[in-house]
Amino acid sequence: MKALVLSGGAGTRLRPITHTSAKQLVPVANKPILFYGLEAIADAGITDVAIVVGDTENEIRQAVGDGSGFGLDVTYLRQEAPLGLAHAVLIARDFLGDDDFVMFLGDIFVFGGISDSVDEFRKERPDAQLLLTRVANPSAFGIAELDDTGRLLRLEEKPEQPRSNLAMAGVYLFSPAIHEAVRAIGPSPRGELEITDALQWLLERDRDVRTTVITGYWKDTGNAADILDVNRRVLDLIEYRVDGDVDENSEIVGRVHIDAGAVIRGSRIVGPAIIGPGTLVEDSYIGPSTSIAQDCVISNSEIEFSIVLRESAFHGVRRVERSLVGRNVRVSLGPRVPTAHRLVIGDHGRVEISS
Repeated sequence: MKALVLSGGAGTRLRPITHTSAKQLVPVANKPILFYGLEAIADAGITDVAIVVGDTENEIRQAVGDGSGFGLDVTYLRQEAPLGLAHAVLIARDFLGDDDFVMFLGDIFVFGGISDSVDEFRKERPDAQLLLTRVANPSAFGIAELDDTGRLLRLEEKPEQPRSNLAMAGVYLFSPAIHEAVRAIGPSPRGELEITDALQWLLERDRDVRTTVITGYWKDTGNAADILDVNRRVLDLIEYRVDGDVDENSEIVGRVHIDAGAVIRGSRIVGPAIIGPGTLVEDSYIGPSTSIAQDCVISNSEIEFSIVLRESAFHGVRRVERSLVGRNVRVSLGPRVPTAHRLVIGDHGRVEISS
């Protein structure tokens, strides 16, 4: 069995972060989202992987390399434009051959991995099997309608009036039957070859298309709020580990991971949190659900429930929370804006003004 990982999207919902970085490489708990997917594929016993790339090809190649760091053998396939998931299957035809394969979107997070679904597919060998998850905004996804017994009735891409709240979760398992389907369909009104249409084509010909509903945590990391939520979930699983240099004037509370090479001076770190190598935290507070990447400087500042990417610095800033901060960013306290208070106060009044 092979794997096809899609990492070619532009990530427009994550701009401006993705103006200079691939959305699949935005880190949670200081590790790119894409890496969690590659690890899940390796854990499922799949080693032969093709990554479909676009304009961010060089960055993806640099991060993943030949795949050996994950126990994988990685091939790169260039998709010249975002022409749809079914188009990605078309351009991967020579790589896939007549093997079964899993198709995995590189910017999704599935808690618990995909090993159980892969084992089930290998055992039962339907024509296709797709993972579904319940969502609050079904109009933004490909939606599946099931009957009372759980049998798949139909699929629809981003419907204006969804028939259910069961969205396709971005993990698909296919037999070679999918190749006939993707060749048979035409572009959708969006101008793309939709994998939804290919699966519907199989359904209409009574092919065996099955579904598995995910009951655990799943997230499409398409925007900053979702990435921060995934970061929080992953950090909840980390164990206490302090390999960096922490002075006696600092306090470490809870599950905190401080990498070797990090320096903590006169600061309070409350977990779950992770501090990357080469980062200096001094006279500062780092609160729960926060990931500080490598080679950052956090000085006289407070940061909580946030992600700070590598080589960024905060100086004298209070308070930052629910934030996603890119690479090589500088955040500092600006000059105080002159203020004036106009008061009419009666006799014996008492007034406290903070600034």
